[in-house]
Amino acid sequence: MPLAKALELAQEYDLDLVEVAATARPPVCKLMDYGKFKYESAMKAREARKNQAHTVIKEMKLRPKIDPHDYDTKKGHVVRFLKQGDKVKITIMFRGREQSRPELGFRLLQRLASDVEDLGFIESSPKQDGRNMIMVLGPHKKKTEAMAEAREAQAARKAERQGGATDEAEQAEPADEVQPETPSEA
Repeated sequence: MPLAKALELAQEYDLDLVEVAATARPPVCKLMDYGKFKYESAMKAREARKNQAHTVIKEMKLRPKIDPHDYDTKKGHVVRFLKQGDKVKITIMFRGREQSRPELGFRLLQRLASDVEDLGFIESSPKQDGRNMIMVLGPHKKKTEAMAEAREAQAARKAERQGGATDEAEQAEPADEVQPETPSEA
């Protein structure tokens, strides 16, 4: 349709002529309310940004001579980060004579990687970097999957709480229906 006719038609219906696909041959235009179109496209973009996951690298620092309980605590943090879909950078800090024994740090990193292998994989193998040894673990599941699972679990907990509240209310109702004994029945 010629441009002049399309503009005349848009004016007749009190709408705007909006070019939807400029790269198409011929260009595609629609008759619509432009303000509404802008609002809907902004809402779609906002929704897309909300569902977009940002890759975050969490860092955990250890020492080669770490206590077993401290190791378990740090491993718990690494597990939590991997479950959330984040990458984890593990740094072993060497001091003094510990620098002459990098194999201690290497073994510690390998032990940690094997302890969390069901949740993550070694993205970058252990490397000596001055006084530190660094390794990066990546999660098996993506951040978006982890976020979706967290939302489902939260919804299930909420439904469970609301279900528990209605059960308590139902249990309270039959107690109210009991008629008190009249003196003639006793």
